[in-house]
Amino acid sequence: MKYTRILIPALALFIAACQPAAQANEAQIRKNLGERLVGSQIDEVRQTPMPGLWEVRIGNEVRYTDANGNYLIEGDLIDVRERRNLTEERLAKLSEIDFSSLPLKDAMVWKQGSGKRRVAVFADPNCRYCRAFEQTLRATKDVTVYTFLIPILGGDSPEKARNIWCAKDAAATYKDWMLGDKLPAKVEAKCDDAAIGRNLALSRRLHVMGTPGVFFEDGSRAPGAVGADELERRLQTAEKGGEKTSPADKPADKG
Repeated sequence: MKYTRILIPALALFIAACQPAAQANEAQIRKNLGERLVGSQIDEVRQTPMPGLWEVRIGNEVRYTDANGNYLIEGDLIDVRERRNLTEERLAKLSEIDFSSLPLKDAMVWKQGSGKRRVAVFADPNCRYCRAFEQTLRATKDVTVYTFLIPILGGDSPEKARNIWCAKDAAATYKDWMLGDKLPAKVEAKCDDAAIGRNLALSRRLHVMGTPGVFFEDGSRAPGAVGADELERRLQTAEKGGEKTSPADKPADKG
């Protein structure tokens, strides 16, 4: 117990001594990089597990620098002992959303089984990866899918999106087109298609750079289509409240 009494104050003193040094480093990094990276807004500076290496966040982008802000490093920070990509984990955390804040009224919805697990998909009707992912979703148990139409691929995507959204049964029309190649009937009548514009604006705010953009109920995302096994794993993870994620195994169509 004598050692405990001695070590606890010593540890507290050590931590207290380190805090001003860390704050000084952060201030120095902000000052130097702020002067040298003209036009870039430095949103956050924080220490990494690697001694002497600091993370610099600019928006949703992550860079690394030394303790004085004299050098800038672009790339991934890997913990080879634990085989973890720390940069990838950090970016995944930064890209998380509040699923409950999504305007689900602007999405098409369908349910499989109990529908207890929820996923949101941003899709373009001309996206080939969205078609493949739709097949994967249809084979998934106990899921509710919210599809936000975002016509970003050009061509007749805006027209198709409107014809799907304005159809009597939008979800069924979307399914028939994506899985059955049945072209959505042209809707001549007046239709409130403002949701499509809102979806496009929402996708930009959420930094959805391609389709499909996939969001799980724990706030995590997959920037592209994932296979059946990965989808199931992500859904189970979201149910448990979130574990580490792995990257999507298929690319996304770029807008």
